[in-house]
Amino acid sequence: MKPCINSESGPFFKFLQSAQEAIVLPPFVVIAVRPRPGVWEYFRVNGYELTVDHLSVSEYLRFKEELVDGGCIDSYMLELDFEPFNATFPRRTRSSSIGNGVLFLNRHLSSNMFHKKESLEPLLDFLRAHKYEVMMLNDRIQIISKLQSALSRAYEYLSKLPFETPYSEFEFYLRGMGFERGWGDTAQRVSEMMRLLLDILHAPDPSTLATFLGRIHMVFNVVIVSPHGYFGQANVLGLPDTGGQIVYILDQVRALEKEMLLRKQEQGLDVIPKILIVTRLIPDAKGTTCNQKLERISGTNHTYILRVPFRSENGILHKWISRFDVWPYLETFAEDASNEIAAELQGTGSYNWQLQRRKSCRVACNIAHALEKTKYPDSDIYWRKYDDKYHFACQFTADLISMNNADFIITSSYQEIAGSMNNVGQYESHTAFTLPGQYRVVHGIDVFDPKFNIVSPGADMSIYFPYTDKERRLTALHGSIEELLYIPSKMMSMCDGMLSDRSKPLIFSMARLDRVKNLTGLVECYCKSSRLRELVNLVIVGGYIDVKNSRDREEMAEIGKMHALIKRYDLHGQFRWIQAQMNRARNGELYRYIADTKGAFVQPAFYEAFGLTVVEAMTCGLPTFATSHDGSAEIIEHGISGFHVDPYHPDQVAASLIGFFERCQKDPSYWDEISEGGLKRIYERF
Repeated sequence: MKPCINSESGPFFKFLQSAQEAIVLPPFVVIAVRPRPGVWEYFRVNGYELTVDHLSVSEYLRFKEELVDGGCIDSYMLELDFEPFNATFPRRTRSSSIGNGVLFLNRHLSSNMFHKKESLEPLLDFLRAHKYEVMMLNDRIQIISKLQSALSRAYEYLSKLPFETPYSEFEFYLRGMGFERGWGDTAQRVSEMMRLLLDILHAPDPSTLATFLGRIHMVFNVVIVSPHGYFGQANVLGLPDTGGQIVYILDQVRALEKEMLLRKQEQGLDVIPKILIVTRLIPDAKGTTCNQKLERISGTNHTYILRVPFRSENGILHKWISRFDVWPYLETFAEDASNEIAAELQGTGSYNWQLQRRKSCRVACNIAHALEKTKYPDSDIYWRKYDDKYHFACQFTADLISMNNADFIITSSYQEIAGSMNNVGQYESHTAFTLPGQYRVVHGIDVFDPKFNIVSPGADMSIYFPYTDKERRLTALHGSIEELLYIPSKMMSMCDGMLSDRSKPLIFSMARLDRVKNLTGLVECYCKSSRLRELVNLVIVGGYIDVKNSRDREEMAEIGKMHALIKRYDLHGQFRWIQAQMNRARNGELYRYIADTKGAFVQPAFYEAFGLTVVEAMTCGLPTFATSHDGSAEIIEHGISGFHVDPYHPDQVAASLIGFFERCQKDPSYWDEISEGGLKRIYERF
């Protein structure tokens, strides 16, 4: 019986469906197959002999190099394999488990403790060694049996005290038994901690272990390094290389300080944490605070921005430079930043992400705002083509080192790590690749590594809240918003274009003006659809209007493209382009104002690691269309809480928008249905 190779359920069809790349070098066709996220296989098909061979990673990469360099392959090219450094570390195998590293490690550790009692010894060592000003255990407790006995006696003693008895009243008694500060600030909290540890010693389970370790205050100082862009608290959003990562970090450090202070109080510790955001000092700060060395974060008491200038043998660099051009300055910046950090932390130790970390024995976390490799297709094998402009060889090398050097990696979404069934993840793209003429990576990063953990950010609910919340609406800003949207552009230097018919709903998009964010692609999509132009107006917020004000190469090119589209398609009366806006409070009200028009938000990026503007728009109740590629696809449930669109197919994007607004014309409740679905999704997940 012949196999049915044409059937969509047949093995050959499934094989082709999982193929990610194919290289044709007669008589061979070489195929990279990805049956599921994180799992790759490589095959060579001989078209003359009709044979199939399984290839190693190195052999497959050689074919890619031959595609670029012809037959001139370096037989002695450097190969990098990071797998041996992590070979003994436990791994998960299911693709669905990727990104749940802490959960997996808790299960693995508790399982070892249950089956091997000697595995409890490291926990004892940890409690004896864990200290800031004091240890949790002193020299009276040296072995596990002694710890169990002391815990039982202390627990019995504490059970007789009122819950709110302060630690100071029984500190002397516990110290005599072998316990020091760090168990809690009241009899109740100390008792709860000791009960948890007793449960772990008798019958370890992952939930109890996670709860116990989570209550131990282990972090006293945090340093976040983000050297590119304009890092400030005001008047920076929309400037080159300055967007969601600034909002993300500022929101996170405020929450982090609050949590650290609460935990140290509840654990009875008298220490003051400190958080530093280390970034670049820019003397020509363009009206921002980026020329100030030290700046306290508003809403905090112990969190600061520490700015260190880029310098070379020619002195300090005064102007902003693109993130693609920072490489010559980073080594000196790292050394200078390390010294400044040590001074600010007042002798608590030198900290540096790359060069100084091993000297200081600090735990290192990697959070990639956006890895460039997947944003620029084939930028690895054709790195020479892009090197003068983007310096991808430096970028990919640094990314590879940092992600392998990290103790743990925080991402915003699953797709950021391992993509989806059809798309390769940001980190996954570093599993194996080649820079022809430089080196080939046969094992760069393992997305099954438990160092990966997903922590999705949310929107600041004090700024972004539903348009229906009338009591909180910032109606005082409506006058300035209407000026941005409707005042003739001749009277507004920060705007171009004009909206004639105010009764039309507004399609709205806001992002940096660069190639990947694809704002000009959305404008072109709108331009070419006469039906869409009949139904709605288009509002774009991003970049500068005048190209003379920009120094970013990509932004300058996109500004030119935007002006060309306006001129070519005669968008007068239907389109408004607004310069990047820095006021977050007004931006929040702008989302809600667009919702009042029964409009929609569109995020047309070719690539988006997460999509903070998508969350912001949905939080304001604005129906949202977002790229189906990468992180944004996880935020929206298509057709329920918003819509996925493919920016590589603008005709389909236009059709999706037309379908939505035509249905809303026939049934206005449909707009409310999608709006409410988006809000429900935000409340459930973010």
